[in-house]
Amino acid sequence: MWKAKMKVTHLSYPLQQQNGQPISLAIGFFDGVHRGHQAVIKRAKDLARELGATPAVMTFHPHPREILGQANITRYLTPLSEKLEQFAKLGVQKAYVMQFDLTFAALSKESFVQEVLLPLQVKGVATGFNFTFGRNASGKAEDLARLGKGHFRAEIVHAIQSEGIVISSTRLRQALSDGDVGIAREILGRNYQLEGIVVHGDKRGRLLGFPTANIELEQPFFTPRRGVYIVKAMFDQETAMGIMNIGVRPTFHDPTPRERLEVHLLDRQVDLYGKKMKVEFLHFLREEKKFASMEALSEQIMKDQQAAYEWLAK
Repeated sequence: MWKAKMKVTHLSYPLQQQNGQPISLAIGFFDGVHRGHQAVIKRAKDLARELGATPAVMTFHPHPREILGQANITRYLTPLSEKLEQFAKLGVQKAYVMQFDLTFAALSKESFVQEVLLPLQVKGVATGFNFTFGRNASGKAEDLARLGKGHFRAEIVHAIQSEGIVISSTRLRQALSDGDVGIAREILGRNYQLEGIVVHGDKRGRLLGFPTANIELEQPFFTPRRGVYIVKAMFDQETAMGIMNIGVRPTFHDPTPRERLEVHLLDRQVDLYGKKMKVEFLHFLREEKKFASMEALSEQIMKDQQAAYEWLAK
């Protein structure tokens, strides 16, 4: 288990007495833990080797913009538990989750260094080029080297592009909103994924001959554009391919329509109720649409299934 390999410490300001070994710290919100974030964490790990320190990450929770009233962010590319799992996979040994509240937000940039970083025994710091800190975001990435002089080394990781795509959380959200999971994969360096519990539905998929696993999200994952996708589903240490529908199922005329996430496994029928399922998005097949009859919907699902087999065969 990743939790056994990486120590997670939840912090709030003012910090309690901190004891421990010197650390090299990657700092940022890191929503998505995309390739740009990975580059920052890699630089912190490189610094850790150079300085004889422990590689660590500091993230914030909840989102600073939400607390400061700058944005209504309720869905995350990587909710906290998923974010921590990705940190551990990158070889981080310590993760600090700083509670972001108005008291912490009011800290001056000097106090952030003196009263947060130095008590944590920070010897190296890596941030992205657009990192800000301190009251009113007055501290910029370049300020860390000056404020930490004599205490720690600070390095900045600049923006990166891949195949002409800007690597950023904003671009990632746009790609997912467009259903472009290929661009999302390029930004992340892995497939976009979400996880939930399989719950009982109304069995309509089963009546159509295509039983589905209805996923209820336990964490506030950002959901991609409504439509039908080819996916890889993981459950009980098993993996299966499938097609997933995200939408409100307009054909069924639900009196209180709500967004549903339904996965139909290809060549597999398994009792999944109550089990956790992780879904990776591989390919967008089509947008959600309303059909004239159940028969027309069933015919389309058969076409979706065939299209999935052909795409996977490639």
